[in-house]
Amino acid sequence: MLDFFTIFSKGGLVLWCFQGVRGPAGACTAPVNALIRSVLLQERGGNNSFNHEALTLKYKLDNQFELVFVVGFQKILTLTYVDKLIDDVHKEFRDKYRNEFQQKGTLGLLNGTFDFKEDFLHLLQDAEESSKVRAPPVMKTFEQSVKSQKTVKSMIEIRGEKPKEKTKNKKNKGSKKDASGTEAAAVPSKAAPVAKQNPPTSAGDREELTKDEILQKNREEFFKRHMKGGEKSSKSPKPETQKEKGKKPRVWDLGNSNAKVLDYSNSTTNGNTETGPTEEFDPDMALGDRNREPGRLYDLEYESDEEEPEEEKVAQNPSKPGAKKGGLGGMFGMLKGLVGSKNLTREDMDSVLEKMKDHLIAKNVAADIAVQLCESVAKKLEGKVMGTFTTVTSTVKQALQEALVQILQPQRRVDILRDVMDAQRHHRPYVVTFCGVNGVGKSTNLAKISFWLIENGFSVLIAACDTFRAGAVEQLRTHTRRLNALHPPESHSGRIMVQLYEKGYGKDAAGIAMEAISYARNQGFDVVLVDTAGRMQDNAPLMTALAKLIAVNTPDLVLFVGEALVGNEAVDQLVKFNKALADYSMAQTPRLIDGIVLTKFDTIDDKVGAAISMTYITSKPIVFVGTGQTYCDLRSLNAKAVVAALMKA
Repeated sequence: MLDFFTIFSKGGLVLWCFQGVRGPAGACTAPVNALIRSVLLQERGGNNSFNHEALTLKYKLDNQFELVFVVGFQKILTLTYVDKLIDDVHKEFRDKYRNEFQQKGTLGLLNGTFDFKEDFLHLLQDAEESSKVRAPPVMKTFEQSVKSQKTVKSMIEIRGEKPKEKTKNKKNKGSKKDASGTEAAAVPSKAAPVAKQNPPTSAGDREELTKDEILQKNREEFFKRHMKGGEKSSKSPKPETQKEKGKKPRVWDLGNSNAKVLDYSNSTTNGNTETGPTEEFDPDMALGDRNREPGRLYDLEYESDEEEPEEEKVAQNPSKPGAKKGGLGGMFGMLKGLVGSKNLTREDMDSVLEKMKDHLIAKNVAADIAVQLCESVAKKLEGKVMGTFTTVTSTVKQALQEALVQILQPQRRVDILRDVMDAQRHHRPYVVTFCGVNGVGKSTNLAKISFWLIENGFSVLIAACDTFRAGAVEQLRTHTRRLNALHPPESHSGRIMVQLYEKGYGKDAAGIAMEAISYARNQGFDVVLVDTAGRMQDNAPLMTALAKLIAVNTPDLVLFVGEALVGNEAVDQLVKFNKALADYSMAQTPRLIDGIVLTKFDTIDDKVGAAISMTYITSKPIVFVGTGQTYCDLRSLNAKAVVAALMKA
């Protein structure tokens, strides 16, 4: 039973609609609008099905006349005829109103009347009957089975005897070994006197073993004896002087043996204003570029070499094989490949799309997502008329570039500075929680974001909620001390711009985060950055603890920290993190990941596929990009720069 079937243009004009269930006239509006926003506008047409609440929507694109065919039905139903129905309706509707589309164009869509109900009901009836024609498979009777052909005697097994099939196989294996070389067969004859010294086997054992097995056993014993003798002779005598056991401690040239100098426990923590020991470090190493504009988040840049246009490359290639046939044949083949004389078909694009898919996978895009991207481009271009003097390769490449840029541009832009100022007006701190797997750089990039917020005039409280990893609190304490050295209270009217809130190790992370937020509210901090322990996406207890921390403290922003080095693993991490937050949360509307921090971007050159994989699978924006080791190495994502690096040959 179909809920609805609608046909509309890509401009949003509804041409015809069928409603199969009783309800309001606009019942199909919400799911179709969700399909347009989440799939069609975001270039995610790799899969022709889309789920919205309790409905499943299937769609088909007509790129020649810019039409979209959408059918909706209940998710719990398994309707096998839907794909056939949507293909039949697409063909029938095109054939019936082809002249009207070609002659009148857009005016024909606006002024035309499309009476398609009777045709649709006829096609629906045919599709339903075709699905009922297939009878269920009939089970075989006992007489038709192989077991009925066996006799009772063949199925009786006598204890001590082996099945005939196994003995046959062993005999065949033995014959293969004997046929493989005559030298191996000659060895047992020489080893015969040695084998006689072995203890005699009992008559029962001899009967159970075949001749080939006995021969193989004698060979193994012979080789064992010779190998033992060789090992004894090859062993070298032990050296008289042995090394001293144990490890000596290494003494570094620039090290300090005084433990008091290395004790940083008395630092600015939890409101304690006693300053720790001053650390000498070069500000240029911590800041990087001194000529930058303070507080500005620069866009990610990519310098691409100037390449020859794709049209010229493709135009030059056909001329090489055509040179043998003569100048006229080469020129004619080139013009035939360039002039847009027909509609694009799937066969025309298959070879180009296969190369594009391999190129994306080589650039670290997850394999499944590369396939879906190419499938989306194929559906977008199939049936379209090519422009004059354009090639299939350039058309497909241009469409893929547009799709990638559209994917990287977020549906909802995250403006942290604006949200922090809004939280200030409500006299509360703005809370950001960082989560991710082990070793991706959560603490380091938290310090970079702290530095960026401080330079924009906001005070930061860092909550050390990683109570598991050894050295996690000390790492944040070091960052806090360095940030206070770069932005001392004297430069901000005596106000401490960054402070660490920690309760040590082995404590409840959710409780520490709650206390830190309460402390920030009382002390007037603008932002609270919550650092959490790294955890693998398959670890259920740790994922439950993370879901509890987010559900109890309700942060304003949940950022997933992922590294740009991963490919397929990025998809698995994000999907399972989101799924765990949804499954282990006790709230009716669980809080999921709001944005992504992409780290180690300076280590991948032009293999930037992880950015595509992460945004495609979650539809969440990449808020920050980490590009180095200094506090200034933080960038905002530039979609065009990433796509330029991705499409580079």
